Amino acid sequence: MRSNVDPKKLEQLMDILGKEARGSGSIYFTGGASALLIGWRSSTVDVDIRLDPEPPGIFQAIAKLKQDLNINIELASPQDFLPPLLGWRERSVFIGKKGQISFYHYGFTAQALSKLSRGYDRDINDVQAMFEQGLFSLANLRNCFEQHSGQFLIGNGGMRVSALFYSGLANEESRVSALAWKSVRTIV
Repeated sequence: MRSNVDPKKLEQLMDILGKEARGSGSIYFTGGASALLIGWRSSTVDVDIRLDPEPPGIFQAIAKLKQDLNINIELASPQDFLPPLLGWRERSVFIGKKGQISFYHYGFTAQALSKLSRGYDRDINDVQAMFEQGLFSLANLRNCFEQHSGQFLIGNGGMRVSALFYSGLANEESRVSALAWKSVRTIV
């Protein structure tokens, strides 16, 4: 079992990936990695990333770092749970550059929608924290959901998928925890 990741290990990871990559590219952090860097969590079990474009040599560096730092690094992003939001790259927040690698937080609206669609307690707590930090607005969350709502119901050969249904989004000042979000499981 690998150890939890704290902000110091995440900074080490960024520094080493920046040195080890053999070309330019971008890494988008999501979930616990964003929580660590912004500060609403002190640790996470893994570092979820999206590579776009993929930096040359990054997979060799990741494999080595998983062992050297004794951490889990997963290729995961909101796009693995929901269709990509239009303009997701532009919605992503620049963190910094290490070597030839640009690091970003994957857009917080997409992170919130993805976490709400899964509906786990930790996900809901993360959405609450993101909202309290002002990382997304309820109006933007509602707009993105409405623009993509038909896509949330697309299934794959009878597989179970999640769909979001919400109420109470009309009041911008409402707290996320009081919005009556629920995750609906549907067989398509």
